[in-house]
Amino acid sequence: MVGIVMFLAALFMLIIGFPVAFTFGAIAVFFGAIYAFVQAFEDNSTEIFADAFSNMIDLFSFMPYRIFNIMENKILISVPLFILMGMILQKTRLAERLLESMAFLFGGIRGGVAISTVLVGALLAATTGIVGASVIAMGAISLPVMIKYHYNKPLGCGTIAASGTLGQIIPPSIVLIILGDVFGVPVGDLFKAAIVPGLTLVLFYVVFIAIVAFVKKDYAPCVKFDTTDSKAHQIFNALKNVIPVLVLILLVLGSIFTGFATPTESSAVGCLGAVILALLFRTFSWKLIYKSLQESVKISSMVFAILIGATAFSMIFSYTGADTIVEDFMMSLPGQKWGFIALTMVSILILGFFIDYVEISYIILPILIPISQNLGIDPVWFAILIAVNLQTSFMTPPFGFSLFFLKGVTPPSVRTIDIYKGVLPFIILQILVLLLLAVYPEIFGMSAFLS
Repeated sequence: MVGIVMFLAALFMLIIGFPVAFTFGAIAVFFGAIYAFVQAFEDNSTEIFADAFSNMIDLFSFMPYRIFNIMENKILISVPLFILMGMILQKTRLAERLLESMAFLFGGIRGGVAISTVLVGALLAATTGIVGASVIAMGAISLPVMIKYHYNKPLGCGTIAASGTLGQIIPPSIVLIILGDVFGVPVGDLFKAAIVPGLTLVLFYVVFIAIVAFVKKDYAPCVKFDTTDSKAHQIFNALKNVIPVLVLILLVLGSIFTGFATPTESSAVGCLGAVILALLFRTFSWKLIYKSLQESVKISSMVFAILIGATAFSMIFSYTGADTIVEDFMMSLPGQKWGFIALTMVSILILGFFIDYVEISYIILPILIPISQNLGIDPVWFAILIAVNLQTSFMTPPFGFSLFFLKGVTPPSVRTIDIYKGVLPFIILQILVLLLLAVYPEIFGMSAFLS
């Protein structure tokens, strides 16, 4: 039971606010020591302290090799490169350009600004892939416009929070790269499988906003921007901002899907493309590159620090035999495959309130993947279900990360309850897509992976 208590202790430490990476590392060392003492006591050792110390050295002897394997992992090399690509694009004011262009095009229809926000969120997801950056950028740019033109506050907040989390599922997603590493499946397969579910979410969001704007006309009124430009000139400006971004997306994802480049190689292409876009938009400077590299190092360091802490935690968790207890429980569930999937999805959704996708991927999933293999569950399909679920947890009250990001840039007139109310319909839409993906995977183009 040491492993189970260890997991609950880690969860408690996270809830009260301890840093994630240090929590998992410290908990692993502390409970590793306890387990070493328990082993020495059960062996009726005459020198408990000496034997416990020896047991602890044995427990952690493989930790350097695990860390070295992380450093050598070619798949994970793409993580800092995709982060760098996103940071460069963020500092070129890409979100602002896209939102302005889309708002001018769609502002004349009811709900047009909200629909523009969803479409820009999808484009940002396919380029930056950084949820916090997308939510903050759109919250700072789009929400003031919505408030100025008397949009319903919960609708505006919900639209921005939901659109910003699309980076969790739409390739090239950092989440999908990490899941590809954990599941041991090609990242390119996950990228291909995630496109239709991601675009389905975009479609559901747009349809929902259009219905709300039609039924509740005062929730999302038409917006007429003061401009002397003709419609043709507005369309030209929009295409001028959108087409380079689409070309970059096609270069990055197209090179992966055609097999021309690996995800790691395409991430390098993406960084080069981001620099070229900065030159085209006339925002390039060496200061921009320096700041982007600085931010990328910070984010990458955070991800890999969490990864190392999570690796230590999962290692001790397995040594204590807690993974066997979990496996026996999961295999005895009623409904076998479907009982396992249902409990897994609910558990990940709840855990997503408290811990990040990196910890879930490297602590929870290594326990669940062998069980899913025993039940004959396709790893690509299972990974996409988890990715959609993790996206949902990013915006679920009261602890969803996107909600905190958005609250940080909202004006005082927007209350926290407005954000909570706004995201609820979008959470229902995401759960609906998750259920459809679980029950009818073929409509999402998953047949090739399930055959």
